[in-house]
Order: sequence, then structure tokens, then C-alpha cells
Amino acid sequence: MQEADKEFLEYVVKALVDNPNDVKLDRTVDEMGVLISLTVNPADMGKIIGRMGNTAKAIRTLLRIIGMKNNARVNLKINEPEGGVRPERVERPMNSAPTLKTVDQAMEDLKGI
Repeated sequence: MQEADKEFLEYVVKALVDNPNDVKLDRTVDEMGVLISLTVNPADMGKIIGRMGNTAKAIRTLLRIIGMKNNARVNLKINEPEGGVRPERVERPMNSAPTLKTVDQAMEDLKGI
């Protein structure tokens, strides 16, 4: 029953990804609790993280529930794929909002074309 969290995570993740043979889990226990490190195929990262991170949040929530049943704190670390490149973020000043045009201004712009 000690590795029920790892078995559960493996089952869920393999059901989500296209490359289930590339799923690797590493479970470590220390004074802070249980840490499960998850590595998946780079092509499957989006499926594990989900839109706005919602899938990853849901998986973490379910793991915490399993941990509570077993009196343990369970955390999930999703490893970035090797050679993965994060897209550059476009920074804009906090107080700058996109400029909105009225219909009349847009029509004037179109007349100039």
C-alpha cells in the first residue's frame, strides 16, 4: 500500500499520453513527505500540463487526496524535457493596455489603404 500513489499516477498519466512507454516515475521519501518526479516524452508535455496548467493541478490534487488517506504528504514534480526551450515572454508595461479604436477610426484607417 506504500506505493499506491505511484501506481495511481502511472495509471492516470499513461492513459493521457500518446507514448506510454516513455513515462518514467521516480518516488522518493524524506522528512518533507513523498516526492514523485514525472518524466514524459516531450511531445506529451502539453497533455500532462493541460491548458493553463489545469491538468497538472488536478493530478496534484488527486495525489494529495491519496496521500491524506495514507497519512503522507505527496508532491508531484514534472521534469522538463532535455533540450526543451521555453518560449520567450513578451513583456509590456503594467499600465499599458492595448489601444482600442472606434469603428469610425477603423473605417478611416481602411480608407487610407
